[in-house]
Amino acid sequence: MSYHEVRERVAAAAGRSGRSPESVTIVAVGKTRTPNEIMDLYRAGHRDFGESRAQELADKAAGLPKDIRWHFVGHLQSNKARLVRPVVSLLHSMDRASLASVWLKGKERPPPVLLQVNLGAEQQKAGLVPGAVGRALVEMASMGVEVKGLMAIPPAPGVPEDSRPHFETLRSMLTELSRDHPALTELSMGMTDDYEVAVEEGASFIRIGRAIFGPRN
Repeated sequence: MSYHEVRERVAAAAGRSGRSPESVTIVAVGKTRTPNEIMDLYRAGHRDFGESRAQELADKAAGLPKDIRWHFVGHLQSNKARLVRPVVSLLHSMDRASLASVWLKGKERPPPVLLQVNLGAEQQKAGLVPGAVGRALVEMASMGVEVKGLMAIPPAPGVPEDSRPHFETLRSMLTELSRDHPALTELSMGMTDDYEVAVEEGASFIRIGRAIFGPRN
């Protein structure tokens, strides 16, 4: 697959759900990819890039164009927040009050965040259990964290349709929470194996690596 094919598939999936393709942001995840590979995509006009390792993000951001919009999409250790906070436009993986406290430290207002939800109750994955999301949202909002929405990484699908119930659940959670928190508007869900289903179910951010850059070395 290629970047242009991903865009075409996103547009088709958005059309099937009555949405505009512009309502979906493709976050090109460059984990282990070289700056040259990222620049190839940048020269094609793409500006939203994601990383899941704090040091790798900081190193790449220092040497790449300043108009790139960086997204952090992996589990963030509190002691690495200082590397990520000055660089990103959005943190996709806020999942605990201790990280929120560190995220708030600094002179400037920190970037907005999404709350990561562990929909499959998988022990190897970070994220809030669904029943704790509402309490965490209230707590973090009271601390001064700008929460824009929800993010999830469902269990790996055998086929893309396997992810649909998880995406439906996340969308329903956002709808319910947004009644009391109208600033909650964003859903980060869907990766290479299931992003078209995610778009059909309302994703505003999809996180794509392999489908754009090819298999990792």
